[in-house]
Amino acid sequence: MNLVVIGTQWGDEGKGKIVDLLSEYADYVVRYQGGHNAGHTIVIGEKTIVLHLIPTGLLQKGKKGVIGNGVVINPKALLEEIDTLNGQGISVEGRLFISASAHLIMPYHQKIDLESEKTKGLRKIGTTGRGIGPAYADKMSRTGIRVCDLYDQDLFREKLETNLCEINTILPKIYNLAPLDLEEIYQEFLGYAEKIKPYVLDTALLLNQAIDAGKQLLFEGAQGTHLDVDHGTYPYVTSSNSGAGGASTGTGVGPTRFDEVLGVTKAYTTRVGSGPFPTELTDEVGVFLRKQGNEFGATTGRPRRCGWFDALQVRHTVRINHMTALALTKLDVLDGIPQISICVGYEVDGKTLTEMPCSLRSLEQAKPVLKHFAGWEESTNGITSYDKLPQNAKRYVEAISELVGCRIDMISTSSKRGETIVNRIAFPT
Repeated sequence: MNLVVIGTQWGDEGKGKIVDLLSEYADYVVRYQGGHNAGHTIVIGEKTIVLHLIPTGLLQKGKKGVIGNGVVINPKALLEEIDTLNGQGISVEGRLFISASAHLIMPYHQKIDLESEKTKGLRKIGTTGRGIGPAYADKMSRTGIRVCDLYDQDLFREKLETNLCEINTILPKIYNLAPLDLEEIYQEFLGYAEKIKPYVLDTALLLNQAIDAGKQLLFEGAQGTHLDVDHGTYPYVTSSNSGAGGASTGTGVGPTRFDEVLGVTKAYTTRVGSGPFPTELTDEVGVFLRKQGNEFGATTGRPRRCGWFDALQVRHTVRINHMTALALTKLDVLDGIPQISICVGYEVDGKTLTEMPCSLRSLEQAKPVLKHFAGWEESTNGITSYDKLPQNAKRYVEAISELVGCRIDMISTSSKRGETIVNRIAFPT
């Protein structure tokens, strides 16, 4: 059984908790795209752990984690994360595997990311400034440096020298920054190479052999589908394929080997950074959602923009990922709101749209057509049985399922691992 878990909105849906919960049933948990710009937050007892690169499944005893070829890796950040887990008594030795084909984030990627964002003015993407986009750009322009290149020192130096010839022309002339030192970067990354060497191998081979042996694999996406570089609200997107399709290209596992796609969706909508957000609430309800939901970025700490659930957005996600089920998170955040709304259409230029448009301008101008639902006064926090939910909460959940065209297998009612309503587990138990 091979399951892909993705975000259905703009990320921050609570995938970390859901992946952690499902990891109990998997043998391998595989990260297939993104970089250390993503943050998965997991609450275990009184301990909160935030992961950026390491697959969430490694928090479960005995599970194995893979960082696939589709991920861009900052080796310094990765080693710091490994050290942090070791300090918490969680060892990844013999359980973490890194693709030799994964691309590296170099110091010049971060400098360009930060400086180029400053020049965009009102059209800022809202990047984390961690070099993710420029690293993927180099990958596509065939000038990237991969993990395996570190172990051919002559080749690594040649590639680095070639790249710095161009970069060191750009930095002073365009960004007014000092050139970077070849020898300093070369020696720094050789040091990283030695430290990560025990984890590096052909992960595509490893994963396909595991599937042939009947192992259960969970593929973990970062960000959300509407940040996908092909299917998201372009150009306000990430630089990789965060949808289910990225699980194949980002790991070397063929598309016919995946059995199910589980989409994680928040009971309302949030977005970090710039970009269109038709259901955004800038009133006291939006402030309430941010406060109650602790809506601040796990990686950057930036406050998230909050709004009503957008059925057009999630229905589009269900379609393009051929999703088999949903996991609904943060239902408890809506406790006590007298009236809750779901967006069922957009008003654009006097017309009502019932599907998400591709046009950025249309999304920026869209006014949500809302369907209203009575809220509930009772607390849903910590409930683990669907029957115990307030009647109005059930009506709201069922409306979401009907409007997006997908059944709901799980409902999270708090950030804690065990406080989840589980109607169905995709993995055979």
